[in-house]
Amino acid sequence: MVDGLREQAVTIGEFIREQREQAQVSLRQLAKLTGVSNPYISQIERGLRRPSAEILQQIAKGLRISAEQLYVHAGILEAREGTTETIAAILADPVLDERQKQALIQIYESFHRESLATEPTRRSESNS
Repeated sequence: MVDGLREQAVTIGEFIREQREQAQVSLRQLAKLTGVSNPYISQIERGLRRPSAEILQQIAKGLRISAEQLYVHAGILEAREGTTETIAAILADPVLDERQKQALIQIYESFHRESLATEPTRRSESNS
């Protein structure tokens, strides 16, 4: 069990490091943006610490990415249903805030589930 937690921590740490490097933000800059200490972020990136959901949210804001992405990588949330491309596009939109993105994703997933539920009916009607 401890190995599983360590593996998740390494995975989230590696993901955070990749996102930070892509954003061209130094550890010190990220610490300043998030209010999380530089040593603590370094420990997260190296897989020595497993951050709480609150810390992940602060890091997500600092990196300007979706907190949901970090929650999924950390094993706090399961990946959402639906097409990855559509959800990724919503999450990547720089104009929308986190609340708006989550609302759009929920609406999209609702329509997606509804369409999947009615698909057998539509198929039988078109075959008639």
